[in-house]
Amino acid sequence: MTQPPSQQPPQGGFGAPQEPQGTPQPPQPQSPPATPPQTPPAPPQAPPPTQPGYGYPQAPGAQPGYGYPQAPGQPAPGPYAQQPGPYGAPAGPYAQQPGPYGQQPGPYGQQPGHGYPQQQYPGAPAPGGSGGGPFKGKPAVVIGAALAVLLVVGGGIFFATSGGDDEKKPVSKPSSGAADPSASPTVDQGDGKGDGREAEDDLNAGRKAGEAKVLWTTPNDIDLPRNGAKVYGPWIVGDTLVKGMYRSVTGYSVADGKQKWTLPLPADMCAAPGTATADGKIVIGVMNGTTDKADCADLQMIDLNTGKAGWKKSVKKNGTWDLLSDIGLAISGDTLTVGRTSNSNAYRVSDGTELFGKPSGNCQPFAFAGGPKLIAATSCRTDDVDNPQHQVQEVDPVTGKAKWTYQPKRGWEIDKVYSVSPLVVSLTQREEKKWGILALKENGTLRSQLISDKGEKLAVDCGHDFAIFGQKLEGCSGLAADANTFYMMTEDDTSGSGRTNKVIAFDLNTGKTKWKSAAPAERTMRPLRMEGGNVLVYLEPSYDKGGAIATIAPTGGAPEVLLQHPDSTTGIENFFSSRILYAGGRSFVVSDRVSAGSDEEEKAQTTMMAFGK
Repeated sequence: MTQPPSQQPPQGGFGAPQEPQGTPQPPQPQSPPATPPQTPPAPPQAPPPTQPGYGYPQAPGAQPGYGYPQAPGQPAPGPYAQQPGPYGAPAGPYAQQPGPYGQQPGPYGQQPGHGYPQQQYPGAPAPGGSGGGPFKGKPAVVIGAALAVLLVVGGGIFFATSGGDDEKKPVSKPSSGAADPSASPTVDQGDGKGDGREAEDDLNAGRKAGEAKVLWTTPNDIDLPRNGAKVYGPWIVGDTLVKGMYRSVTGYSVADGKQKWTLPLPADMCAAPGTATADGKIVIGVMNGTTDKADCADLQMIDLNTGKAGWKKSVKKNGTWDLLSDIGLAISGDTLTVGRTSNSNAYRVSDGTELFGKPSGNCQPFAFAGGPKLIAATSCRTDDVDNPQHQVQEVDPVTGKAKWTYQPKRGWEIDKVYSVSPLVVSLTQREEKKWGILALKENGTLRSQLISDKGEKLAVDCGHDFAIFGQKLEGCSGLAADANTFYMMTEDDTSGSGRTNKVIAFDLNTGKTKWKSAAPAERTMRPLRMEGGNVLVYLEPSYDKGGAIATIAPTGGAPEVLLQHPDSTTGIENFFSSRILYAGGRSFVVSDRVSAGSDEEEKAQTTMMAFGK
């Protein structure tokens, strides 16, 4: 499977951010603890052949591969007092070093690993795979996947599994690059092997009293490249569940899993926003060719209700270095943003009109998060690429003008936006392998910093796909938020007889822990979203227990099950990595990567399951 209690600022040298005018300064840090952390051991020369490669998500119980930051219990080197943070204490040695632009700004990353993990669950990447350098097919840097980082804060330790020029007009093209959608009635109503068995079959034969039914399953029916393919989405629009993969986007009936439409693509799908417009429109990224020299530069609008292709545009390269990074797409209202290193553009989703391009000035957006607001991460020119200056901005989705700017301490990079409203932002410090989470107010001033209790190791699932340079701000799961509370899961605890974890509620006004809710014995759970004022969570399946959809009250307490999946189908439900949706009393488990050791296994692989009463 896939996969802070004092209001004092973090321990040891947290640096004061360069706040917008009028923002009060936070209190000074507490004294460092008596015992500084130990210097971590040197990394191994190379990982064992069966271990995941550098930057890839670890299988349960696996150790990080070569080049990873230290695992839990192995703090970052150096005394606490020398660890700068995103806000709080004196600025530190780098804070006063302005200078001319030196190298490309933005969240550069690590180098590729030594291989994919061995297949352990349905959808796990297959062994082997084609070779190639870091720019071949652009699979070099992992964004937001099992990057273990430690941050000492207010007497506690953060642990996360998270991540990772001149303006020119785009060239308009007819929509002929994407064919009209075609209907397909095929669906597997049984064991996920594509034999079209009836709904009342063996998958429900062992169902116990109180357990939900398996409504339908779908197999993979696409011949994929050797290393498989990522699944984009899923999105639910009305009675249609939509996902994209490889060279097609497909809509399925939520009721019976039958294909309602399929839209072929001329080349690989390479980017997608987290959300569609209110009327079900979306714009995806498609490679502008099928060779290793192709870029993720074609934009294709799609109506998810019907599968009809709309406008198509190619984003032209703004200089030699443009489009070397992967692009990140985000939608807010009727605006699509295209972020990448040193460049950005925005288009109207409904008709493809360009709304704004690269702004003037020293600081340039490189990634966006959409939804009810449009949030940008910007990088400012500096004299040292290893000591970057980032900013967070809320921008007008029509003009691109910044409504406000928040500037954290230099050296801290904007990593992810966990929630747009309320605004919760993840930051990382690459040089010292640290991580912090800030909540900002509606006007962009600091609201709080989330501070975990000592020993609590927070976790978040931000995907595990390879990218080169570019950054995607949105798309993390295992999180939920309401107006005044933010909910996160902890890292799995394996000290007992089985894996388990907790959901922690943080007060966004103070950063303190409000309550903790423990998963059932030998079970793990992850927040999905808010549901009627409660926290909707997914109880993940174990080897002998089916998954479940449950809720936790806003005051805490044990999770209460809404929909219990059958124990008899846990082997199918236990995908290597998945996304969970819950709508209309039904739950949908969707594998977010399809891969297998052979073509036969690949096509027999179950890729989606639906449960209901």
